[in-house]
Amino acid sequence: MAGTGNEQARKTAEGLAYHTGFGNEHSSEAVPGALPLGRNSPQRAPLGLYAEQLSGSAFTEPRDHNHRSWLYRIRPSAAHPPYVRAEQHAVRSAPFTDCAPDPNRLRWNPLPEPTGPADFLDGLWTLGGNGDATQRTGMAVHLYYANTSMDRRVFGNADGELLIVPEQGGLLLRTELGLLHAAPGEVALIPRGVRFRVELLDATARGYVCENYGRPFQLPDLGPIGANGLANARDFRAPIAAYEDVEGPVEVVNKFCGNLWTATYDHSPLDVVAWHGNHVPYVYDLRRFNVIGSISYDHPDPSIFTVLTSPSDTPGLAGVDFVVFAPRWLVGEDTFRPPYFHRNVMTEYMGLIEGAYDAKAEGFVPGGGSLHNMMSAHGPDQETFEKASAAELAPQKIDDGLAFMFETRWPLTLTEQARDAGHLQRGYDDVWQGLQRHFRP
Repeated sequence: MAGTGNEQARKTAEGLAYHTGFGNEHSSEAVPGALPLGRNSPQRAPLGLYAEQLSGSAFTEPRDHNHRSWLYRIRPSAAHPPYVRAEQHAVRSAPFTDCAPDPNRLRWNPLPEPTGPADFLDGLWTLGGNGDATQRTGMAVHLYYANTSMDRRVFGNADGELLIVPEQGGLLLRTELGLLHAAPGEVALIPRGVRFRVELLDATARGYVCENYGRPFQLPDLGPIGANGLANARDFRAPIAAYEDVEGPVEVVNKFCGNLWTATYDHSPLDVVAWHGNHVPYVYDLRRFNVIGSISYDHPDPSIFTVLTSPSDTPGLAGVDFVVFAPRWLVGEDTFRPPYFHRNVMTEYMGLIEGAYDAKAEGFVPGGGSLHNMMSAHGPDQETFEKASAAELAPQKIDDGLAFMFETRWPLTLTEQARDAGHLQRGYDDVWQGLQRHFRP
């Protein structure tokens, strides 16, 4: 049974209001008059607050790449004691050097339940990644399993932004800029440097995290699709200002160049009374994704399922894409409708939020994940192939599952704990061993 803390978090989450629009310049104040008018840093900020800019990009980047928010807070962020190194638990960062990059196809069962109390930060477990956090390139894949809320504890990540994908249990995210509610079937995006605390709405919470060291996520270009489709900007919800005026010890954990550092503040740093800008967190409901697909023949390339992308220095070749396989109709004629067999220059980590995935009949379960590194051959398993090859091709609604993919241009190197994990499926290759020869010249 969820405790009173969970019940209070649920009540708070149910009553939230939001700003809407991805990439918008939002303004928000929890107390009327807290936002200065006509300037960002007046000689004396309103209500005795401190003005502070949080920059997620360099000052001189092009305007359409610039991410920053002005915060008006009870105490400036500079008012803190020194940080000291903290215990890493199961969190790892790039560069990943534990193991050699593995060309084999790999799949894991869900992350095991914690053996003791674990909040979101304690429950983070790193599967692997690529790039270098100190160079702001690449990404990492984490999973989490929490059974308690963060209590007088706040987390901030200087290394990159965090895309949180709940699979079990809702989350109340108390951020510097306000509150977000993220339930299974939704995702939350926490920008680089924004501090937050995670409170559980249920007894436990489990899910996935993509840590993006590179360019901030943006909506993909639509090209010939036109002006509308895929993830619509209006469906992304940003928080309304809500501050904590809390005195007393609060642990603040900072992830910096791959290491966790901790300091005990004498106040909560979630004390922003007003803000304006575009460096803000979001929550997005994956079921609002506007799926684009073929209405004639062939299974389209999975790039049409891209929700968010982090561009690299090569146009069209992403540091990381976030892709969702949302409910949709399949109507292709004379078409093998599940995802086709393929080898790919991109690396794919796939997770399952609910139900089943249409290319895997068994073994791929909610909370689990699979890794197909670049150029590893993969596709539907034997059972799915046989069924789809003989199916009557009437219009078919795919609405019994919700899967996603973190796709990256670089190979993903495992951590040692992922390579040796007890929940690694040792016989994953067997799903393709039943595929028979049908060629009869």
